[in-house]
Amino acid sequence: MKKTRSQEIREQVRKKLWPDEDAWTGENELGFFQAPRTLPLLLHLLSTKAISGRQNPSFVYLELWARHMGGGIIEMKHEGEHTYASGYASGRTRTWREHVQLLEANGFIKTKKVGNQQYRYVLLIHPTAVVEKLKQQNKVDPHWLETYELRQLETKERTYAERMKIKREAAKEAKKVVPIKSNKVTVKKVSA
Repeated sequence: MKKTRSQEIREQVRKKLWPDEDAWTGENELGFFQAPRTLPLLLHLLSTKAISGRQNPSFVYLELWARHMGGGIIEMKHEGEHTYASGYASGRTRTWREHVQLLEANGFIKTKKVGNQQYRYVLLIHPTAVVEKLKQQNKVDPHWLETYELRQLETKERTYAERMKIKREAAKEAKKVVPIKSNKVTVKKVSA
């Protein structure tokens, strides 16, 4: 694949400044996850008093994003594994559960219990929808919101309003589709 001019410049800078370092380039890599470029700001928002009080569920949220394989769904493993990966080395499963509940209460995720497993599946809610809901609840600091919106512009991330407009247009187009009726001819057997 041909590199863009920006990619070529960054590669030249890396080779000039750090020629002997094994840099993360993302090329031909496996085992990484997709996340919005606004994720650091979302983690900051999660740590605010208005959202989480004295708790900080941002490591749990980050761990969930890292487990996301697509479709917004995370198939949860053993709670102890998630607890440890979220930074709770002493096995503080109760704290991890409280943070999952906090994420769900603030609209960042939805969870589904299956059998005896309290958190079998987790759905990541689109961050723009979460921010919109929290903004309507007056839980978002205006300075944070301005920083977030500017970062969205910089990264070309669609705003909540833009996403909803696209969804409405798609729904409208779907209604215009006329199903094709079959011209199937049925032949009746005539008995003699």
